[in-house]
Amino acid sequence: MTDLVARAQALADDLLFPAATEVDLKGEVPSSHFDALAAEGFYGLAAPKETGGPGADLPTIVQVLETLAGGCLSTMFTWIQHHGLVAALTTADNAELRDRYLPRLVSGELKAGAAFAAVIPTLPRLRAERVEGGYLLDGEAPFVSGWGVIDLLQLCARDGDTVVSAIIDPVAGEQLEVRPLDLVAAQGTATVHLGFTRYFLPDDRVYGKIAHSDFVAGNTFASRLNGCAPLGLAARAARLIEELGKPGVAAGIRAEIDAVRGRLDAALADPPSLPAARAAGAELAFRAAGALVAANGSTSVLAGRHPQRLVREATFLLVAASRPEIKSGLLELFSRD
Repeated sequence: MTDLVARAQALADDLLFPAATEVDLKGEVPSSHFDALAAEGFYGLAAPKETGGPGADLPTIVQVLETLAGGCLSTMFTWIQHHGLVAALTTADNAELRDRYLPRLVSGELKAGAAFAAVIPTLPRLRAERVEGGYLLDGEAPFVSGWGVIDLLQLCARDGDTVVSAIIDPVAGEQLEVRPLDLVAAQGTATVHLGFTRYFLPDDRVYGKIAHSDFVAGNTFASRLNGCAPLGLAARAARLIEELGKPGVAAGIRAEIDAVRGRLDAALADPPSLPAARAAGAELAFRAAGALVAANGSTSVLAGRHPQRLVREATFLLVAASRPEIKSGLLELFSRD
């Protein structure tokens, strides 16, 4: 176990998991959780050593993400949004933005969110119109997490077949409508719906432009990492099942976790196989949480208990960071004989 993974395990077991039911009931992640992640250097997890990060390899990153997801999904899901901007700025052409923001993002002094899924569909939900000095944005970003926590928002919009990537300030206004969402689980992610009406994006906040086809193809690595949260939740369910005196059931779940993790890793070299692997992970989390409910018994349905929380969070993960191909894979799994 690497030092990073050991520190993540300590945070998950000693801080995040003991508070997870309270976070769930209140629908709010305490700022001390994010402060602890920053103090341990986890806001720089995606950064290479030359920019102040740990230069972590894929197995280490995966273990950290799974471990933190098994501690508190609301905390992990809010925090993981930050790393898209960190990774993007490490290779961005806009040196001014990189120099202004990257060091403080790596340290955790600044915290970022992400809103890029709206540009992936053939008909984008967020459009960019070129005007003098920048772009006018119209449309929506349906799910943006960390509102009220983040200092910067990584935003992508479509100008025809070009994806425009930029940084905006997460501040509501006449051109940016913010509507809080009431989620069945992970309410602590502070997820909102954003509506853009002729929102002016100046050129100096743009850090990249790329063809839509290249943008979609480049999302393979991010999609693989999005498969970590379900496996982390399933692993926590397995631990709780073992503590209830069902080691055989727990061992079976862990074996399935290892198998799905292997499929996710292999999909980096075979992207068409990734949606099926993602679907398998989400289905496993849902099933593992259900097994915990069955093993624990009737008290599982009481508010403030881990089993019912994990079932609802597994439901959240059936659709979080998903795509139509993953949905199809899940429906096949749920309808199998």
